[in-house]
Amino acid sequence: MVPDVWRRGVVVADRSWASAQLIEAAQAGDRESITAVIHGAHPHVRRFASHLCASPQDAEDAAQEALIILYRKIGSLRATGALASWMFRIVRNECLRRARLLSRHDEGEAGLMSSAEDEAIGRLEAEFVAQAIRELPDVQRRVLIMRDVLGHPGRSVAETLGLSNAAMKSHLHRARSAVRLSLGGGPGTPST
Repeated sequence: MVPDVWRRGVVVADRSWASAQLIEAAQAGDRESITAVIHGAHPHVRRFASHLCASPQDAEDAAQEALIILYRKIGSLRATGALASWMFRIVRNECLRRARLLSRHDEGEAGLMSSAEDEAIGRLEAEFVAQAIRELPDVQRRVLIMRDVLGHPGRSVAETLGLSNAAMKSHLHRARSAVRLSLGGGPGTPST
């Protein structure tokens, strides 16, 4: 676990695991530095994965995959200051990959895609929806993904994001309306 330190009477997580000097040593292949970076990153990566992945098991698997990639490829990291965003991008991509696999498995069982044309149209529609979601403000995007894409209960979404239930519902309503408008539906168009 990352050690805590006292600053002005408040316990703060020690961020020394992400120091430029430690990351540079890890990039150079120093095993102790690599271990320290991975050990320090683990709780942050796991917490982020738990917000994005559909299940706790997927979150743990995504976090482990991200740490394995960090171990294997830390030498290819270009800027030491980009470590956190690089790690979170890996976690996000792994969670999305797992969601796609689950979705394909469900579609295969239900026989939803009957032809290559249907599959192409489905991918195109999914890309339009994904683009509309990417354009949302950060909090709205997170609420929408956690609630509508991952299916988390509203109260859980609110607690996870540190919002009141009313604020979460407001962000969700705005996000749904913005996506609907972006996809060409009017404000009164019912969502599916």
